[in-house]
Amino acid sequence: MGTDSKFELSNGNQYPVIALPWGMNFWSPQTGKMGDGWLYQYAADKIRGIKQTHQASVWIGDYGQFSLMPVTGSLKVDEEERASWFSHKAEVVKPHYYSVYLADHDVTAEVTPTERAAKFRFTYPETDSAYLIIDAFDNGSFIKVIPEERKVIGYTTKNSGGVPANFRNYFVITFDKPFTYAATYDNKQKQPGLEYTGNHAIGVIAFQTKRGEKVHASVASSFISQEQAERNLNELGDDEFDAVKAKGEAVWNTELGRIAVTGGTDDQLRTFYSCLYRVLLYPRKFYEYDANGGIVHYSPYNGQVLPGYLFTDNGFWDTFRAVFPFFNLMYSTLTGQIMEGLVNTYKESGWLPEWASPGHRESMIGSNSASIVAEAYLKGARGYDINTLYEALLKNSEKEGPLKSVGRLGVNYYNKLGYVPYDVGINENAARTLEYAYDDFAIYRLAKELGRPAEEIKRFAARAGNYKNLFDPTTGLMRGKNEDGSFQSPFNPFKWGDAFTEGNSLHYSWSVFHDIQGLIDLMGGKDNFTAKLDSVFTLPPVYDESYYGIVIHEIREMQIMNMGQYAHGNQPIQHMTYLYNFAGQPWKAQYWVREVMDKLYHSGPDGYCGDEDNGQTSAWYVFSALGFYPVCPAMDQYVIGSPLFEKATLMLENGNQVVIEASGNQSQSRYIRNAAIDGKKLTKNWLGHQELMKGANIVFEMSDTPNKSRGVNEADFPFSLSKDEQ
Repeated sequence: MGTDSKFELSNGNQYPVIALPWGMNFWSPQTGKMGDGWLYQYAADKIRGIKQTHQASVWIGDYGQFSLMPVTGSLKVDEEERASWFSHKAEVVKPHYYSVYLADHDVTAEVTPTERAAKFRFTYPETDSAYLIIDAFDNGSFIKVIPEERKVIGYTTKNSGGVPANFRNYFVITFDKPFTYAATYDNKQKQPGLEYTGNHAIGVIAFQTKRGEKVHASVASSFISQEQAERNLNELGDDEFDAVKAKGEAVWNTELGRIAVTGGTDDQLRTFYSCLYRVLLYPRKFYEYDANGGIVHYSPYNGQVLPGYLFTDNGFWDTFRAVFPFFNLMYSTLTGQIMEGLVNTYKESGWLPEWASPGHRESMIGSNSASIVAEAYLKGARGYDINTLYEALLKNSEKEGPLKSVGRLGVNYYNKLGYVPYDVGINENAARTLEYAYDDFAIYRLAKELGRPAEEIKRFAARAGNYKNLFDPTTGLMRGKNEDGSFQSPFNPFKWGDAFTEGNSLHYSWSVFHDIQGLIDLMGGKDNFTAKLDSVFTLPPVYDESYYGIVIHEIREMQIMNMGQYAHGNQPIQHMTYLYNFAGQPWKAQYWVREVMDKLYHSGPDGYCGDEDNGQTSAWYVFSALGFYPVCPAMDQYVIGSPLFEKATLMLENGNQVVIEASGNQSQSRYIRNAAIDGKKLTKNWLGHQELMKGANIVFEMSDTPNKSRGVNEADFPFSLSKDEQ
């Protein structure tokens, strides 16, 4: 799902991730050229190798990568020459297992992983030249073949940024069969000896095999040392390939089985669990276990090996919206470990990460670590130093970082004027202002919970209202504002970028997660508000791409989906369908949420309508299919939509269960006629986090016609700052 993508159009921009949940290493078949972000494209004909990858985004790039490729016949080490035709008909792709028939070499290659290691199985034809190419890639690598130990070791330094000078991914590969040949290469050039350090180190070994003979390889890697890579091999123990595979399957069945859904179509079930699998991949465990079993990590921030957890490969601009709310609902212990990792990131770099891969990266905007940190603590995650994290949030609220994406770009303007001006050379200024205002709300709530000084609490409560400074009453939309207080002109609500981030004013005007009532008031009341929401779906999909100079893929994805200006393929607007619940028209939320699930998702290679992005677009589907969504992550409420299945059971970490029933639910019955929780009538348009954590039985009575008298009273609306606390 999501692998049929290209630069011009994303249907997910994904590759098949063969890994355990949150695993340190991923494996994937590689169809793209070395260094190409589109490492696997569904439409490709040839495979160049089975690659260890840590790529979290095609736009961010990869690091710590190397590959294995079986070859027969005449020896070809170059990736173009060794590449083999393959067919999806002879390919098996599962979270814990991959198999492909490489037709040009008459070899079946299989891989099954643990968190830091993997087993390979190569089924060769009868030949005395059953080669295996170990490609450590270019930009600095090392290979050593040790025939007497049936072993190959090496390291790769190839990366796309965010690493210190001493960055290496060390690897070790052991085999169950002696080598009949061994050599090293620098790219295509054969080298003397069995050890080579250079730009592009490649190792070659060969076996003599009978037809159908299976050669097994055990692989592990480490960001710490060669010795640690050998230690990480212990994850495989004495298990043979099928035992590792069975254990991986059991791990995935345990995690995917934490939510049991029934009563949907086959494709809905496939889509749901494919999305859930994507949610459980990131952030990556960037820590290892030392000789004493202690948790240690190589720091991509200062190059040292230090104790404690560290996680990476996440863009908080995407994942604060639904991925971390999902973890706070289902994986509180994991969330606590991630928070400890954030403490370590702050201590090692002086900043919280906003886009880490593996260290700080210059990508996206905002200060959304505030939402991540505040939500985790407010929803009960513990076992880490929250005061250090709060200190980091305070620093973010006053400082610009060493990268534009770290700290708060334009913070001095924001704190003085209440917004980041349009005309001071800071791009995407309106989007930054709106996100900073929400992040200040998150800090405000956390400050109250921690008993911080009253002045401090008051400061962040006031800044949470800064979104109002960008509202233009003449257009009813958010608009860039100049330093002198005048609105940016000329204004085109269809212009992408400029004052906004990968979207236009029609997308970002809804980014007031914490105070929708305040936004309703600015727009002139509920009727005007819902009419403006309606217009997003009815306006033509016109656009102004002049800020970018090209039609970026996000624009094209909006244009072709036939939902007007609604751009679900990117994150800023993904919560918008739920906002009807704040204005007394919940049936419209029910209609549009189901419409998006039905039309913009399916389980095929083009099953997403834009970038999947570290689980966020998948998490939207998972939550929405269950029937609710965290519009404001830093609040303890989930806004109700339209459940997709007849029954869903959530097995919470604390042992309690949430059971959601919608008997007789069908594609046409997307509306909620009545609802009850624990046998009591439910008129509210939201569910409480603490209510769910205690275990709950929720029953939805679905209908093919909207109930326009349910959820229409102010008392039933979800939280808004200006309504509920001011």
